[in-house]
Amino acid sequence: MSYLLYSVCLALFVAATALFFTRSFWLRRLHEIHLPGSDYLYSRLPSSFAGDIEAGLSSSTFDLHGNVEDGDERAGLDEESKVAILKIMKRRRMKFDQARKVYMEERFKANGIGADGRPRDPKFVSFS
Repeated sequence: MSYLLYSVCLALFVAATALFFTRSFWLRRLHEIHLPGSDYLYSRLPSSFAGDIEAGLSSSTFDLHGNVEDGDERAGLDEESKVAILKIMKRRRMKFDQARKVYMEERFKANGIGADGRPRDPKFVSFS
């Protein structure tokens, strides 16, 4: 029984060592495999408003077509927002407007702002 256990442990150790030393080869091959949805994980982020539109970061309520038509040459949306919104869209299977709303609510919460847009600071005073 103990010989069997030692031989299994030795075989696992040899296999793990072989995989470790050949990891660059296997990682390169792993990236070549096209799994559904894997193109999102390794795709470059768009760097213009036209690229943002193609990536699905536009809608009727958040229209970037006007920026493209006016010849706006800025870099488009900021990188942090793009990454976060694309992740939300992918993970939760949401459309752009829904993902943008979730992203903004998360940012509000992280900064101490309620869903209604008012600060949650107990010292906050508002005059109407």
